[in-house]
Amino acid sequence: MMRIFASVLLAALATPAGAAPSNELVYTLKASIAKIRSVNASGGRSTGTGIVVAENKVATNCHVLVDSVGMDIGAMGENYQPVGLQADWKHDVCILNFMFLPLKPATLGDSEHLQYEQEIFSIGFPGGPPKPLTTWGTIKALYPFEDSVVIRTSASFQMGASGSPLFNANGEVVGISTFKSPGRNAFFYNIPVKWVKEAMKLPVAEFHVDEQPAFWDLPLEQKPYWMQIVLPFQNQQWDEVERIVKRWIASSPNDSEAMFYEATTKEHAGDVGYAKTIYQKILKQNPNHAASIISLASIAKKEASKSDFDQYKSQLAKLNIDADELDDLMKDSVHQ
Repeated sequence: MMRIFASVLLAALATPAGAAPSNELVYTLKASIAKIRSVNASGGRSTGTGIVVAENKVATNCHVLVDSVGMDIGAMGENYQPVGLQADWKHDVCILNFMFLPLKPATLGDSEHLQYEQEIFSIGFPGGPPKPLTTWGTIKALYPFEDSVVIRTSASFQMGASGSPLFNANGEVVGISTFKSPGRNAFFYNIPVKWVKEAMKLPVAEFHVDEQPAFWDLPLEQKPYWMQIVLPFQNQQWDEVERIVKRWIASSPNDSEAMFYEATTKEHAGDVGYAKTIYQKILKQNPNHAASIISLASIAKKEASKSDFDQYKSQLAKLNIDADELDDLMKDSVHQ
């Protein structure tokens, strides 16, 4: 039976890609980035990242504030303490309010018309360096959730980068780097700027931490299906994957990510023809779904269909994915 290590395929797609932003653009945007420093009751210190979204307002993740008894940001050689807070704990968006903050607001973009493989970049303080660092990549998945989408990218991040702004190629904020999946082949998720805009309309309260769990920090069975499925899928726990897929498809039959996991499950079970049908259906509604193209290329390779394989390599090249790496990727597919 033919079988694909789908986790290897997705790990390959997580490799950072996309054009680096210009030095001039990054330099301009760094004027709107803030390093958030927090102290807890036991004296422990932590850092996060914030983005100035309006005069005297800095957006970050609420989880950056957890256990905080004191917080400030540094700007122009001075320290500034927040005087108010607008908090959407469920969506993990908090807006710190300041007085006389000498930082320029960034331009807020649109998170409702993003596309797969669209180039993005992020600026933040991963690991707590003295100066902000830039990472770049592309959008790998868009998960419909609540009234918007959660954005998965190939731009990785680590502790200290929570709250980092996600920019489009024009330097507009489209999201906030927020959480990642566990494990070695982690997926990196960003909440949409739409939730930031909505949080800016909330009442301003005195600054205090009233902790509530975010949607991504709930018990496993209460998390979205696209979060529940990651580890079982990467660990090839196919019975569990199939269980989650059935529920996901039942609730969202036209979701391209649900369909992709359904297709890989069918392919693993040996129903390659049906899997191909699903992959092709995904591409009709989302031509930029690179994971489906790679899966079809892998099948074409195993079926010795050179014309189909070359066609899929060409499609990947149009998405600025290095098609030359596809041959190496195919070596990770095995026959059973």
